[in-house]
Amino acid sequence: MVKRTIFSREEMLEMNIKTLLERTVTVDEIVEVAFRQQARWNPDISRKEVLNSVEKILSLRDVFHLLQLGAEIDRLTDEHLIKGPIYDILKVDLGMFGIDELFGLELAGLYGTIGKTNFGDIDVNKPLVVDRLNEDGKHENGMCHTFMDDIVGAIAAAASTRVAQVSNEEEAKKDPTVEEIKLDLDI
Repeated sequence: MVKRTIFSREEMLEMNIKTLLERTVTVDEIVEVAFRQQARWNPDISRKEVLNSVEKILSLRDVFHLLQLGAEIDRLTDEHLIKGPIYDILKVDLGMFGIDELFGLELAGLYGTIGKTNFGDIDVNKPLVVDRLNEDGKHENGMCHTFMDDIVGAIAAAASTRVAQVSNEEEAKKDPTVEEIKLDLDI
């Protein structure tokens, strides 16, 4: 019997939320990081707008693949199923490893250069849940979050960027001298 490998956006959203919870992360925690980042530039945004963006991002196929693979690598590390020197590198989240940041950059890059810039800000400053995940992984008996802290930060960065893009599109529509251009903001 062939196993299913293609899922709807609704299914990917649901599976991503479940995987995040298994890795101790809630959607609300991601929303808070994205909200705080975007509120610095746009104090009028609402948490609902940010939640909509986080959920939209969690339903994307590329995000699904990155999140599921990163979570699985972290889980396998927790269960000592990864061997050799890579286990130790993952367990301590070695700063020179960098593959986890590639996952984050790829995910945030779905929203262009600003998405990547926002990810860099979150990766360096480690706000809220990103810091918790990073610190938890550093303890002897803590869960490995080598990939998850970067993935969560990247989701927040992408959501922050998407909120700005949607706000800019809505603002542009208010200007009567600007001809409306249909944009697909469904990503």
